[in-house]
Amino acid sequence: MIMTDTTANAFAGPPRVLSGVQPSGALHLGNYLGAIAKFVKLQHQMQCFYCVVDLHAITAWQDPAQLAAQTREIAAAYLASGVDPEKAVIFPQSAVTAHAELGWIFQCVARLGWLDRMTQFKEKAGKHKERESVGLYTYPVLQAADILLYKATHVPVGDDQRQHLELTRDIAAKFNHDFGAPGFFPLPEALTEGAGARVMSLRDAKAKMSKSDPSDYSRINLLDDADTIVQKVRKAKTDAEPLPEHVDGLEGRPEADNLVGVFGALAGLTKAEVLEQFGGQGFGQGFKAALADLAAATVGPIGAEMRRLLGDPAELDRILADGALRARAVAEPTVAETKKIVGFWPG
Repeated sequence: MIMTDTTANAFAGPPRVLSGVQPSGALHLGNYLGAIAKFVKLQHQMQCFYCVVDLHAITAWQDPAQLAAQTREIAAAYLASGVDPEKAVIFPQSAVTAHAELGWIFQCVARLGWLDRMTQFKEKAGKHKERESVGLYTYPVLQAADILLYKATHVPVGDDQRQHLELTRDIAAKFNHDFGAPGFFPLPEALTEGAGARVMSLRDAKAKMSKSDPSDYSRINLLDDADTIVQKVRKAKTDAEPLPEHVDGLEGRPEADNLVGVFGALAGLTKAEVLEQFGGQGFGQGFKAALADLAAATVGPIGAEMRRLLGDPAELDRILADGALRARAVAEPTVAETKKIVGFWPG
């Protein structure tokens, strides 16, 4: 990829955050701990734009009859978790057409070799990449447009998205350099701090918690009620050994490591602090019960509030429409100036 120079990063705009969640299935604990809980904290620190990335969702087939409903569900999850629509901008990606416009310009800036190195496409496509949509291959470029359209300076990411953020930085630097516009687009920084960025399956701790897993017991859904959450935690796969007293004892024990990490993320503790409390105990000697109660107390109220919000789709639509209006107010001037820099008529 390209070299970054200091002039390309001479961005002087305000600090902003951009992130989003795909409306492509039920949300679960991994989505909450890895993304949404961080959204809530960040809204008090910077100007935040949180979109429902429905353009990205259709890189794989989505039932058109369900897509709008799933978009409302993501918005409900944001709100139920504590995102304040007066502080953060909540909107559907497709409601701001500037995403697609800037995405095309960036497809002409990005290089084919850069996309060839994106590991997520290789993982998702497997041996059948010829059958995948072109959108799945190029979606990291649209992701760059999502971020840079709002001139976001910070992006909360997990390890699996770090490569895409590096691509965004490369696209921004190349645009700034090629068009003689130093500092026009920022080189956004990753926000990776905080526990719980990678929550694993309750049935197979070597795999990420996923909405695509056929077993509902592999995940805690945000819409699960308290009794269901308790049952799922108590049935979570463990090993026969007691919990270690030190973090290095979690090595080679993926189930123990996952559950200790989840407890820590929910309680705001490090793994070491969790083990100070439960080290030496078997899973059935209080740890699982404590984790079940903690998960139910955290996720249960979110699910209840989501169900209440989903019962009033008109209010959700009002919030999304207002957010789209506020997002356009920032996005449209950016894309207009970008088109002028590129040389599009009328210049």
